[in-house]
Amino acid sequence: MTATYTFDVFSTLDGYGSYTSDGDWGGYWGKQGPEFLARRLALYSEKQRLVLGANTFRQFVEVLGPSDEESQVNDPVNTRLRNLPTTVVSTTLQAPLTWPDSTLASSDAVDVVARLKQESAVPLRSHGSLAMNRALMAAGLVDRVQVTVFPVISGRTGADPIFRGAVDFDLELIESRTLDGHIQELTYRPTLHA
Repeated sequence: MTATYTFDVFSTLDGYGSYTSDGDWGGYWGKQGPEFLARRLALYSEKQRLVLGANTFRQFVEVLGPSDEESQVNDPVNTRLRNLPTTVVSTTLQAPLTWPDSTLASSDAVDVVARLKQESAVPLRSHGSLAMNRALMAAGLVDRVQVTVFPVISGRTGADPIFRGAVDFDLELIESRTLDGHIQELTYRPTLHA
C-alpha cells in the first residue's frame, strides 16, 4: 500500500491562491467562519505528514513563527498545522529548519514524494506549494486535489493562479461540502487527460 497524497489549496472563485500587496482582503479573504475553522482543525488533527515546498515553508515561518513560543498567530488551527510532522522539499534551504518536527529533503520533489508515498505509514498532505504540486500532479503522484473555494473574485488583486501552466486533468468529484453557508470544499481524484 502507498500513502495517499492530498494537494490541499485555498482559492478564489477565479482561481487565485493569494492576492497582491495592494489587496486588502485579510487572511482567508476575510470569509472564514466557525464551520471552516472547525473543519481545518479536524483535518490537521488527523495523523498525517505535511509536505511543503521552500516558498510555502518560508511564508509559513514568516506568518506563523518558527515555534509556538515565537508565534504571533496562536489559534488552534495554525498551532496544529505548525506541529505536524513536516517534510520540506528544497535545494535552497539548509538544515536545521526552525520548525518543530521538520525534515529537509534536498532532492527533486517527484523523487521525494514517490519515496514518501512508499515509506509513510500515514497520509501525506501539502497545503499551497503550487509549483511543486503541479509537478507532482503531472508525475501522477497526487491522489486527491482538495480545493477550498472562498466566495470572492480577486481579478484585480489576485496573485498566484493555482493551475497556471499545469497539464490537463480530468477530475472526479469524490466529496463536497459547504462551510458557513458560503465556502465550498471540493475534493477531486485527478486523472491525466488523454
